[in-house]
Amino acid sequence: MLKNLTLAAALLIAAFGAQAHVTLEEGDAIAGTYYKAALQVGHGCDGTPVHTVVVRLPAGFKGAKPTPKAGWKIDITRSALAQPYVSHGKTIADDVSEIRWTAQSPEARLQDAWYDSFVLRGQLPDQPGPLWFKVLQVCDQGQIDWAEVPASGTSTKGLKAPAALLNVHPADPHAAHAH
Repeated sequence: MLKNLTLAAALLIAAFGAQAHVTLEEGDAIAGTYYKAALQVGHGCDGTPVHTVVVRLPAGFKGAKPTPKAGWKIDITRSALAQPYVSHGKTIADDVSEIRWTAQSPEARLQDAWYDSFVLRGQLPDQPGPLWFKVLQVCDQGQIDWAEVPASGTSTKGLKAPAALLNVHPADPHAAHAH
């Protein structure tokens, strides 16, 4: 009996582990609005702590700004845009394409048994549809690249390391512009 309970507990833990991936705290947003992306990291890699989190931003996500984390350094990569846009009267030809948080000491690392969020803010595209935030999680031993997206649709069933999905819904034409 005890052996069966132990086996059942192990299977439950394995099933939970297979589902544990980087997710967005809020998975739905309105096109054209400003959005706070809180990417939730729920574990390390094979029991070792996370020392680096790299978020590759989806095309159309404008003006990203990261939230600082105590004990972590932030690096921002900008890339040329295929389609420049105008923001507050200024033409933007390059924008943030990647944000990297790096732990500055062993004490600051995200331990495997801990959970934390890495937060950034930006403006969503005017067009509704899925946006995929690809997140590279680098640990003391190994890494997980949460970057898989389905060939079509938004179901991540069967993907081993799915990117974090944001469902962008059509804007209400009567809503006011706000930051």
